[in-house]
Amino acid sequence: MLPRKLIKTKIRAELKNKKSFLQVRDDLQSQKTTVRSITANYIKSIHDNKDLNIFIEVFENEAINRANEIDEKIKSKTQGKLAGMIIAIKDNLCYENHLVTASSKILKGFKSNYSATAIERLLKEDAIIIGRVNCDEFAMGSTNKNSVYGPPLNPLNKKMVTGGSSGGSAAAVAANLCMVSLGSDTGGSVRQPASFCGVFGFKPTYSRVSRYGLISYASSFDQIGVLSNSLFDNALVLEVISGHDHNDNTSSKKRVEPYSNFEKKPNYKIAFLKETLDLKALDSSIKKSTLDLIESLKSSGHQVETCSFPFLEYLVPTYYVLTTAEASSNLARYDGIRYGHRSSEAENLNDTFVKSRTEGFGQEVKRRIMLGTFVLSSEYQEAYYTKAQKIRSLIQKETNKIFENFDFIITPSTPRTAFEIDSETDDPTDLYIEDIFTVHANLSGNPAISVPLGKCKKNLPFGIQIQAKNFDEKKIFNFVNQFLTHNI
Repeated sequence: MLPRKLIKTKIRAELKNKKSFLQVRDDLQSQKTTVRSITANYIKSIHDNKDLNIFIEVFENEAINRANEIDEKIKSKTQGKLAGMIIAIKDNLCYENHLVTASSKILKGFKSNYSATAIERLLKEDAIIIGRVNCDEFAMGSTNKNSVYGPPLNPLNKKMVTGGSSGGSAAAVAANLCMVSLGSDTGGSVRQPASFCGVFGFKPTYSRVSRYGLISYASSFDQIGVLSNSLFDNALVLEVISGHDHNDNTSSKKRVEPYSNFEKKPNYKIAFLKETLDLKALDSSIKKSTLDLIESLKSSGHQVETCSFPFLEYLVPTYYVLTTAEASSNLARYDGIRYGHRSSEAENLNDTFVKSRTEGFGQEVKRRIMLGTFVLSSEYQEAYYTKAQKIRSLIQKETNKIFENFDFIITPSTPRTAFEIDSETDDPTDLYIEDIFTVHANLSGNPAISVPLGKCKKNLPFGIQIQAKNFDEKKIFNFVNQFLTHNI
């Protein structure tokens, strides 16, 4: 195994070897290349890597035509701030006149008649949406194996899972098939695959980015997030898609700061949660790298202290009780009547509902719908759903209490690295533990990022998670830029 410092240096070098949008923008301005040429190269790379099963659909002709238009804008100096940026979108984001299926048979053939606000804002700034990528069905999963299209392969090791549910989004970036991708994060679905694939994955504050046009899983948890190889690219895209939207009444009217304009502060106060490093399931390489980072931050002048968080063991059960309850309600609209899959064997209206949903939904989605229906039933609602809401409130209060004294909370992003696609478990709750560190930020609503930190003995990457108080996205970007530059 390589020494820890060499592994960290290698991670940083790998990220730098993949062009950031800053370099692309400079090349476009100096006429060293064109948007058409960049787009064509990415399309070729996608076709050359079909075996990875990352892209469900490539918008080839549309992307080339749009590239030609943007090249003309660059010549006339009327281009938007994302001109030349190639972006992939998760298959649960609506894009007008394009198919969107949430990687489920139940939505087979469904074409959206409007675009998600996040996508509209990208297009307005002249980004190119190159295609839609694989994900766990209805964003439910930690492996991306729960997809009607089959699992995508981790480009760093094809035997391994990408993580989920935004596994295709993370893998597309890691394989250099796009510059940036959009995913959704309900309990870690951006950050966990980012950790498994060695890229940056940012979940913003709940309400920071409009959810309009995102197919719902659990509405009080869902947020659109950004995955990238470059911290600057991540910050710039989040800057563009953030802000109030009249189509989403939960979206915040708070001013969007210039996230991509990194600033330096001498030192921060940082808490790391003792219970996360005491977890028996935590990989030894991840634990050691986290402790190394803590010592490095201390030696750089930051104040880092151990902090207790007594609710760690309640995070996953609370998350699954609440999200499955919301899912059972949100997914009731898929009935085989209005759109998507309809059973050919149905003989009456009730048959249409039952057989279409039975045939259309995968095993994990059906499991979560049934669990959600159970916890909302009159007999058990008080014992499960109501109690989980109370615990969520306690989690939020305890988290806010920590942020009264600290700028950030640091934890591992995941308890382990990517595991083999063919690995099987009889107990689905074994996979739910993958979310133990990431669900915290969704329960509390806080912004959080997974940053590539190191590699394990099997040469697989893992990340460090950094949380901040609500709407402190800019502070996170400033801090990550600072410790990437000076401390890794």
